[in-house]
Amino acid sequence: MVGPSRPLFVLFGSSIVQFSYSNQGWAAILADIYARKADIVLRGYAGWNSRRALQILNQVFPKNAAVQPSLVIVYFGGNDSMKPDSAALGPHVPLPEYIDNMKKIATHLKSLSENIRIIFLTCPPINEEQIRQAQLIGVEGRTNESCRIYAEACMEVCKEMDVKGINIWTAIQQKEDWMTTCFTDGIHLASEGSKIVVKEVLRAIREAEWEPSLYWRSLASEFAEEESAFLSVGDDGKQISISDLDIQRYSQWE
Repeated sequence: MVGPSRPLFVLFGSSIVQFSYSNQGWAAILADIYARKADIVLRGYAGWNSRRALQILNQVFPKNAAVQPSLVIVYFGGNDSMKPDSAALGPHVPLPEYIDNMKKIATHLKSLSENIRIIFLTCPPINEEQIRQAQLIGVEGRTNESCRIYAEACMEVCKEMDVKGINIWTAIQQKEDWMTTCFTDGIHLASEGSKIVVKEVLRAIREAEWEPSLYWRSLASEFAEEESAFLSVGDDGKQISISDLDIQRYSQWE
């Protein structure tokens, strides 16, 4: 453990989380935006579904932890939505069980602290033709329609459990060329797909009525008051700190 302590953001999910530092991923972008403001921690497990997530939930989020997260972003659903195989050994989770699992995850997270904030991400859409061309192993039976069904179910869980929900399935498809720009293999996010996730996450945080706010502009930059280096900007010679420059650099995400 290092100090000073900062707000802790935990990203919990399957491959969309595990791979989110790759290909200019959404976790990498968030870590950049929240540098000196919050710590971004991944707990991503490729190939996992909501059933397996429940099995390790207490280990990832123990109730007796000395420090509890300020924000948890949860993603499960894509693997759950796959069609069942004949041996019932695949990642498929029936829709009623998926709904129940996500409710249990929300309940457990809420029990950790009265100050914890939660965001659920739905499964994104997929490009079925790109998946076939990539010849991915173990993703047979995954369709964009099944992703839609599980995404809508996730959003209903969010309403019932009073947690923030982001419909990534819908958000990505608002981009005209989403099928050719948003994925590395038809399933996992390329840079363009991750940028959409970041913008939606930041919008949700900004619009949330959370006290204190976890929006990046609302959080103080660590040691900003102790900086001695200044830059003169413009003809008026106005001085700003290095941390102020970050605000300008990240304004593209607003």
